[in-house]
Amino acid sequence: MPELPEIQALAERIDAALSGATLTRAEPLAFSALKTVSPSVEELGGKGLRSVGRRGKFLVMDLGNLRLLVHLSQAGRVIFEAAGATSRPKGAVARFHFEREPTLLIKEFGTERKAGWWVMSAGEEGPVAKLGPDPFSQEFAQVILDGDDPGRLHSLLRDQRRVAGVGRGYSDDILHRAKVSPYRSLASLDGQERARLLDAVRSVLTDGLEVERRRTGGLPPKLGDHWIVHGRAGTPCPACRADLRRVSYESHEVTYCPACQTGGRILADRRLSRLLK
Repeated sequence: MPELPEIQALAERIDAALSGATLTRAEPLAFSALKTVSPSVEELGGKGLRSVGRRGKFLVMDLGNLRLLVHLSQAGRVIFEAAGATSRPKGAVARFHFEREPTLLIKEFGTERKAGWWVMSAGEEGPVAKLGPDPFSQEFAQVILDGDDPGRLHSLLRDQRRVAGVGRGYSDDILHRAKVSPYRSLASLDGQERARLLDAVRSVLTDGLEVERRRTGGLPPKLGDHWIVHGRAGTPCPACRADLRRVSYESHEVTYCPACQTGGRILADRRLSRLLK
């Protein structure tokens, strides 16, 4: 799933290419993906794009008295197209036509169909109202330095109501850099560990953003080629060379280093345990 670095860099590229251009037509290509009824899609036509930004994992397009929000979910991508594109590829969600190139195609790869977009008045928050603080905000710093949440850190970092923009991939890399177990809780951390975790959140996301800013155009189907530990279970830890391990869940997995993060303890993998019974 595109996370904060991918979405931030993508917003910057769209802004550089299309800021000041007129949105001539918004074309829904998947009925269920449009999450709002009023204002209508037709009202977007003729609006000038003032800027493109990000809130959490949402792209936010400022069109004056209207705002256009896009959430790519797990497999959604933005494709920069030549002007005049009319095809309707498999997984197409929406297409946004401007007075100049590129045309923006929102498309989902794979079988998941959860990407969505919203047309809202300028003062409406819509789905972003429920988002937690930005990872670089002082509010989030206070959560990490003073909070007493008893839940697992990996779950906390992925919860968009606690911190907006972090997902599975960067959570693994953050906790690895902080040298903290994904099963630890915020309440269990001492002051030094909290400071290390906050620094890891910000430094890992900053490093990811630097890499993402080297891209051109939209987003490719495959992301995360620059993650340090996420998705690399069974390979040597880049810090200590011990084998990275994983815990598998129904819809995701957690990658960690036992030597760096859990004092050598192997975390129980329920999926593997069921296979061995």
